[in-house]
Amino acid sequence: MRNYASHLTIGFLAVATVFALALPGCDSSTEEEVDGGDSSDPTETVSVPLGGNAYRTRGAGPDEVTQKGIMTWKNSESTFSVYVKLREPAVVTPRLRARAPEGEESTVRLSVDGYEEEVRVTNSDYTSVAFGETEIEDSGYVRFDLTGVEKTGDEFVEATDLKLEVPRGTSVHAVQSNEDNNFYWSRRGPSVHLNYDLPDATVEWVHSAITVPEGKDPVGAYYMANGFDEGYFGIQVNSEEERRVLFSVWSPHDTDDPSSIPDSLRVQLVAKGGNVTAGEFGGEGSGGQSYLTYSWEAGTTYRFLTRAEPDGEGSTIYTAYFYPPEEGEWRFIASFKRPQTDTWYEGWYSFLENFDPGMGHIERKAHYHDQWARDTEGDWHAIQQATFTGDGTASSGLREDFAGGIEENTFYLRHCGFFDDAVSLNQTFEYPSSDRQPPSVNVDDLPN
Repeated sequence: MRNYASHLTIGFLAVATVFALALPGCDSSTEEEVDGGDSSDPTETVSVPLGGNAYRTRGAGPDEVTQKGIMTWKNSESTFSVYVKLREPAVVTPRLRARAPEGEESTVRLSVDGYEEEVRVTNSDYTSVAFGETEIEDSGYVRFDLTGVEKTGDEFVEATDLKLEVPRGTSVHAVQSNEDNNFYWSRRGPSVHLNYDLPDATVEWVHSAITVPEGKDPVGAYYMANGFDEGYFGIQVNSEEERRVLFSVWSPHDTDDPSSIPDSLRVQLVAKGGNVTAGEFGGEGSGGQSYLTYSWEAGTTYRFLTRAEPDGEGSTIYTAYFYPPEEGEWRFIASFKRPQTDTWYEGWYSFLENFDPGMGHIERKAHYHDQWARDTEGDWHAIQQATFTGDGTASSGLREDFAGGIEENTFYLRHCGFFDDAVSLNQTFEYPSSDRQPPSVNVDDLPN
C-alpha cells in the first residue's frame, strides 16, 4: 500500500474499457471452450473478471485479490465480494471459473440478494461450476459474496471470473479489460473534485474547512482541501493506526523518479513546523512533500490555510497551515519553494480520493465549506461556486458510484461503496452566501 495519495487524481485520463453491455455467448464448462452461442439462444453469458471487480470484504491473513483474480484463499473466514451493475432486474445463473489444488477438492458458497448455494470444485484445471438460478429484483449494483466452506488441502480454490448467464439483451456493467491498468484504477474507485471559481483579483491566500461524517473515513481516504496548479494540501487515513495532514508541491520537471530531477528544478524545503516530516516523493510525478502525523477525527471540522507568493526571483513560495480546533491555534506545516514558477494562487480545487485499491468497496464522504480567497490587497472574497468533476475512472464510466453537490449548506463529495444514486459530472453548484463571515485569522501573526 502506498503511503501517499495519488496526484494523478486530476491527470489520469486513461481510456477505460467498460463492459457496459452483455456480450453474446453461452456458458463454458472447461478452459478450452469459449463463449459462442447464437442469436436464437434466449440467454447469454457475461464474464466478470475478479481482478477488476472483486474485494476481500471479510477476513484476515494472506488471502487477497490480485489482477489475475483470487489467487490465495486459505482462510475460511474470508469473504470475497464481486460487484456488478444490472441496469434492469433479471434472472441470473452465476458460475465461478475456478480450480482446486491438484488432488484436492473444495466447497464454495455463493450468496446474493437472499439466495445462497454451495458448489464443490474438484478439477485442478479451470472449470466453470454453476450455482442455481436466482432472481435479482432490483436494478443497480449487485454484490455476489463468495465464502469457503470446506477444503481437503491448504487452499480453497483459485478463481478468475464470475460468469453470469442472463436473458439476452440484459445490460450488465462491469470492468472487463485490464487495458491501461484498469483493474487497479477501478478497484481504487472514482476520484471526484470541486473546482472553485476564484475572484477577479490577485489571490495570495485561500482558506477552507473539511468535516468528514462519522463512519465515512476508511483507510485509504484522502480529503484534499486546498489544491492548486502545483500541489495539494489535506488530510488522509494511512492505516488503522495512523492519520496525516499532507502538503505536497510538484517539481516542474516531469518525472516519477525524484533522483533524476536536476538541482535547478528541485522543489526546496524553506521551513517546516514542529513534528512535521519533510522530504521528496515520486512514483506519480515527483516533488517536495511534508506531513504531520495527527489523529484527526471524523465529525470534527478542520481548517486549512494556504499561501502562494512569488519571490521575485523566478520561484514561488507555497506555505500551508492547519487548524486543529482542540489546540485553538494555527499549526505551521511547511513552506516549499518551486523553481521556474512565477505565480500567485491559481487553480484552486478540492478532491476526494481513495489511494488503497483494496478499500475501493467502502464509501467515503466529506463536507467542504468556508471557502474564502484573500487577495494581495488584504480583502477576503467568499467563494460561491464550484464545478463538480471526476478523474478518468469516473468520467469514462469505469465506476458509477460517485456524487457531489450542496448538502447542509456546504459542498460535499462522495464516492466508492457501489451506491446507485450517482450525480452527473460537470455540474456547477452554488454555495449559499447568506450570513457568511471571513475567517478570523491574522495572516501577519501566523507562525513560520
